[in-house]
Amino acid sequence: MSIPHTKRICQIIKLKPEAIEEYKEVHRNVWPSVLGALRRHNITDYSINHYPPLQLLIATFKYTGNDYDADMKAIGDDPETQRWWKLTDGMQESFNEGAVGSGKDIPWWTEVEEVFRL
Repeated sequence: MSIPHTKRICQIIKLKPEAIEEYKEVHRNVWPSVLGALRRHNITDYSINHYPPLQLLIATFKYTGNDYDADMKAIGDDPETQRWWKLTDGMQESFNEGAVGSGKDIPWWTEVEEVFRL
């Protein structure tokens, strides 16, 4: 049995201070359809952490598929995921100049370079 290649991703975005409680609440009950889209497209071990002093959201996940770009596009094309992003994007502020929301030409979340792994 072969072990699939795993790509690890870390991303950051700013959480608007007035949206903290709402953001946490919606993430306590993520829509099953959104979770299903992630699973279907090889996303595992997904977590989002909040660092209050900087209002920073830190997302990490593993990608175990063979075509990251195609799977990310498929997730972005999913209607329920688009509805979810419409809900959550308004609670966030992107660090990427010109970004207008998830699934657009300019990434909404900023990928963070991995500098160490054990």
